[in-house]
Amino acid sequence: MFPAELSEKAEHLLQECRDRNIHLVTAESCTGGLIGGALTEIAGSSDVVESGYIVYSNHAKTTLLGVLDATLQAHGAVSSETAYEMAQGALLHHKKEYAATDTYLSVAVTGVAGPGGGSDEKPVGTVWFGCGIKRPAEDSATVTTEKHIFPGNRSDIRTHTINNALDMLLKTAQEFPK
Repeated sequence: MFPAELSEKAEHLLQECRDRNIHLVTAESCTGGLIGGALTEIAGSSDVVESGYIVYSNHAKTTLLGVLDATLQAHGAVSSETAYEMAQGALLHHKKEYAATDTYLSVAVTGVAGPGGGSDEKPVGTVWFGCGIKRPAEDSATVTTEKHIFPGNRSDIRTHTINNALDMLLKTAQEFPK
């Protein structure tokens, strides 16, 4: 279903997470669940993938992840601030009781996949990423964000987004000891 490169990267990420006792949560807007789909395409992924949120509308972002209305009004859905709050919300609004020894990573994506919807400020292909970390015995999450502008059509932009999200998660996971 997914290109071999993405499936191999997803499989590698899952193994790195297993080796480090890391669990994953996704919060997806412009990809509509495809990051979670790439991860769960791999047999046995349920020991790493905890949950995923598809939050295409602003209403879903606020009600499911706790993104503030004020953030959306001031910065828009496609922004560093929204990606940050999505990644944080995916970790902190997660209903499972966290095990004292488990680390959780989240990835959030929000962007303009096109072909319409772009602007001079946020052209088609603009995607903001958030990557959140909740370490054992901490009540808060640490989140970083980054912006990319990907070329191509809607399908290309979404594929680039999945690829970059997996890269972010893999790089972050590998910072933890085995």
